[in-house]
Amino acid sequence: MILAIDIGNSNVTLGLYTDGHWAHFHRLPTKTDRQSAMFYQMGCTSWLMEQGIEAGAIEQVVVSTVVPALKRTFVQLSQHLFGREALLVAPEIYEHLQLKIDRPEELGTDLFANAVAAHYLHRRDCIIVDFGTALTFTVVDREGQLLGVSIAPGLKTAIGALFQKTAQLPEVPLQMPESAIGRDTVQAIQSGILVGYVGLVRHMLASIRAEVGEQYMAVATGGLSAILHPLQTDFDAIDPHLTLDGLRIIAEETTKKLTT
Repeated sequence: MILAIDIGNSNVTLGLYTDGHWAHFHRLPTKTDRQSAMFYQMGCTSWLMEQGIEAGAIEQVVVSTVVPALKRTFVQLSQHLFGREALLVAPEIYEHLQLKIDRPEELGTDLFANAVAAHYLHRRDCIIVDFGTALTFTVVDREGQLLGVSIAPGLKTAIGALFQKTAQLPEVPLQMPESAIGRDTVQAIQSGILVGYVGLVRHMLASIRAEVGEQYMAVATGGLSAILHPLQTDFDAIDPHLTLDGLRIIAEETTKKLTT
């Protein structure tokens, strides 16, 4: 049984992989205050108890984090709860993906995991679109070369920025409007952000393909990937758990390497 933990800027996503499939998922908010260690320990313990899973059943813990302040927290959590050293994802531990970028150390481990999963599962030229706190486009070719990344503010980030930086605009739900023309403030924001992001995604996919080739398939992932309904036909695959799959693949391949 593998416990995969993806620590993002907004949420910490946990997945339990056993018998060839994802059995359970859990999500906790990202916290970096002084009580975060206790918060995550209690959250993980309660979740496992609810699922009837003993800590000793966890055979491997693999962690990706884009929040440096939580790296030590989860290393200690793994040792304390499971008696195991967590595998911290980094490009150097997985040799089947080559980074053809100028500053490999700047690549988020979540994007690396996405690229690993897309390459491993599809074996095709891919553009991975991750709808998270940031909206990211990661380009990986069929040879396993990560060619680059594009980053824009995510949907929640864009709407939150409007709410925080203006005096009269409210924070609105992430719901696709029926019309591109808003007839009140909420509809206006939903139209500008959500309809606008449909255009953003389509234009980015077209621009990337113009550079690398029309054969690149588009793969969507991330917790917000289902919100932009008009984009469903623009993607060849929609996989909400692509990042966790990448972590799982890295963990399995690392185990194979250590046992051969």
